[in-house]
Amino acid sequence: MGLLMRASGHDLSVGVIQFIKGSKWETGESKTAKKLHIPFETLGDGFVWDREGQQKSIQAAKAAWEEALHWILSSKYDVLILDEITHLFQLGWLDVDECIEWMKSYKPPLLHIVWTGRYAPRELIDFADMVTVMNEVKHPFKEQRLAAQPGIDF
Repeated sequence: MGLLMRASGHDLSVGVIQFIKGSKWETGESKTAKKLHIPFETLGDGFVWDREGQQKSIQAAKAAWEEALHWILSSKYDVLILDEITHLFQLGWLDVDECIEWMKSYKPPLLHIVWTGRYAPRELIDFADMVTVMNEVKHPFKEQRLAAQPGIDF
C-alpha cells in the first residue's frame, strides 16, 4: 500500500482490487483510498481459511479476476494493485501460468501491476520485474492472543 501512496503522490492513476477480504469489512486502506478518490474494490467474500463451503469463495475470486482483466484493459491506470491474489494461486483457485500468459499477451506495456500476498509461486516470482518479501517476526495475535487491531492489522 506504500507504493499506492507513492504513485498517487506523483499523480499516477492507481487502483486496487482485493481478492480475499469481503465487502463487509471497511479497512483502513479502503477508507484512505476513498478519501484520495482512488478506485478500491473489495471483491472477495472474506477469509478463506475454513475449507468448508468454499465454492462461494472460489466463485468470488474468479469474478474478481475477471474484473481485474477489465481494469487492466481499460487504460485508466498507471498502477494497479491486485491485493491478496497470490493466495488464489496457492489455493489452486486460479492457475498462475494462465494468468501470466494472459499478462504477456494483453497487459499494456506501461501499466505497473503489483501482485500481493503470501505464497507467491516460483512462476510469478520469475515473471515479475521486482519482488519484495515482508516477513513477520513477531505478532501480538500469536504472542499474546490479541485480536486484530484497527489501524494496525486492517
